[in-house]
Amino acid sequence: MSRVTRPRKTHVTVETACPLDCPDSCSLAVAVDRGRVIQIDGSDRQPLTGGYICAKVRRFGERLYGDARLRHPGIRIAPKGSGSFSQIDWPEALDQAAEHIRDVVARWGGEAVLPVSYGGSNGLLSQDTTDARLFRRLGSSRLARTVCAAPTRAALRRMYGGMPSITYGDYVHARLIVIWGANPSTSGIHLVPHVREAQRRGAKLVVIDPRTTQLARLADLHLPVRPGTDVAVALAVHRFLFENGRQDAAFLAAHARGADRLAERAADWTVERASDVAGLDRPALERFATLYAEISPAVIRCGWGLERNRNGGNAALAILALPAVAGKFGVRGGGFTMSNSVAWPLERSWIGAEEQATRLVNMNRLGWALTEMDNPPVKVLFVYNCNPAVTLPDQNRVLKGLARKDLYTIVFDQVLTDTARYADLVLPATTFLESHDIARAYGPTSLQLVKPVAEGPGQARSNADVFAELSERMGLAREGEPDGELAMLTSLTAALPPATSNALWERGIAHPACGAAPVQFVDVRPGTPDGRIDLFPEDLDREAPSGLYRWIPEKTSDLYPLALISPASDKTISSTLGELPRPAVKLLMHPDDAGPRLLEEDDKVRVFNEIGEVHCTVGIGDSVRPGTVVLPKGLWRKDTLNGSTATALAPDSLTDFAGGACFNDARVQVERLPD
Repeated sequence: MSRVTRPRKTHVTVETACPLDCPDSCSLAVAVDRGRVIQIDGSDRQPLTGGYICAKVRRFGERLYGDARLRHPGIRIAPKGSGSFSQIDWPEALDQAAEHIRDVVARWGGEAVLPVSYGGSNGLLSQDTTDARLFRRLGSSRLARTVCAAPTRAALRRMYGGMPSITYGDYVHARLIVIWGANPSTSGIHLVPHVREAQRRGAKLVVIDPRTTQLARLADLHLPVRPGTDVAVALAVHRFLFENGRQDAAFLAAHARGADRLAERAADWTVERASDVAGLDRPALERFATLYAEISPAVIRCGWGLERNRNGGNAALAILALPAVAGKFGVRGGGFTMSNSVAWPLERSWIGAEEQATRLVNMNRLGWALTEMDNPPVKVLFVYNCNPAVTLPDQNRVLKGLARKDLYTIVFDQVLTDTARYADLVLPATTFLESHDIARAYGPTSLQLVKPVAEGPGQARSNADVFAELSERMGLAREGEPDGELAMLTSLTAALPPATSNALWERGIAHPACGAAPVQFVDVRPGTPDGRIDLFPEDLDREAPSGLYRWIPEKTSDLYPLALISPASDKTISSTLGELPRPAVKLLMHPDDAGPRLLEEDDKVRVFNEIGEVHCTVGIGDSVRPGTVVLPKGLWRKDTLNGSTATALAPDSLTDFAGGACFNDARVQVERLPD
């Protein structure tokens, strides 16, 4: 009898976690063969992510080994925007960076240096560690990281003092689920099965979104609101509750303040008025208000789509106030879900106190800052964890600023992004599969240990190591402080409660004191100074141009009659992974808007307004409401016919409070491109 020879298994599977900008923070099982990643899958270490992951991260190996990967430091050898660099070694690269920064600080002062970073990685080591220490000691300009979540974060913190919220597993206990301004099917996919299970148990589902998303198709009620009118819808529900005696007066008296001021501001918002403003059927809005008044437990998943307009802060406040007014707290499956990063109030003691109050630059106005700001002008731009050339408003002005000959730009990234093409110096960064980190979830309430699973190609280095070495070269390092990735990891975990630190090192995952599934007003309570919900924060009332719970109408124009929104897609995480191939990008338009313009499927179109234009093909369908068109978030310049993305059409105006971005306030016209 012949013997069968079986191939030897040569790969190993390593557990780690995903720190990218998504609520779920999945645990991962990564198969590695001879130091090379061959497969990325989900693991069961994070129970709520259930052993499966999104298709985006499953493809992350293509980023590790793709042609766009930065493998060596480089200096520019051709005009800005060309992406042409000559390879140099790390010592020379760091010497050049230190020399340019030192010279600019000597001549112009520290504020002439502007660091620009955001959520390219949400790991706790990759941002606000050695980087923050360096820039604070330089006295550089500070960056207001407000491109996303600034208004919702301000609303949550001022109203509830950062109270943690309902996690995914408790959605099965809800009898009414409201998905408002979120699309979990593309961002936060692990919520979807819990919603579906709740529906199987009899729960009602309401989706409020200008688009007919996957969950909207399965909903009992879909409210396709006009962009920028969510606040009107929420205030109409408040008026319905107060007018019909459906407010929980006992709860409000015991646990809240400012309810009378909220009721006063909501009084003008009849269902009829709100329906007209939001473009909704009146019976549908009244049905929503009735469902919310009558059904408990009820949970609202408050997303970030509703904040990206001039009324974004007030919309978030009005929505987050609904569970308080209607008395939905205190039961499992009742309340709201917002960002759960607040479950971990980590003190970054390793940074040290700011040595001076330097100027603050709102990242949503980066184009203005690079082209108009003086006293001093920005002379060094240091970009990491971010791709501002395609992600920030008023793209054409941002690109104009990046093209300045007198601006020295350093880009520290994993791949050759659109921003890196404008750099004077590029530095190759490690990915989360090649370095240590700690992933903090903001859907579940977890911390997870991230560890290197493979050797990366080339000479990539971690953020913590590079900024520590730059500090050393510039004479800004101090004896005894953490001086790189491993030292910072040790310092960070040592600052955690002992039980949390031990769980991280022993099991790779930890949960906060409130647990993995806190019940609001049972396990967690408001962190406000008096422990009560502040339904009318006076400081925000002063900050908002028209006050709290007010609606600012859009500036209508016959020239630009269509609202453009740019929601997340299933291809990128913000702009991360945008270097990978994708199907042709289409502008999605309702047939009622395409017909009068004589447009047909796959026609080439020009989408334009007074600040920019995008050339692409058009897709026609009824999954977006009339009067609204859609271009995906996260596009790179290669994805359109003229190298512009949706941000070329987005104004750099700011939300009603907290300085957020107003991407969904873009108003455009669409016409066929000439042959």
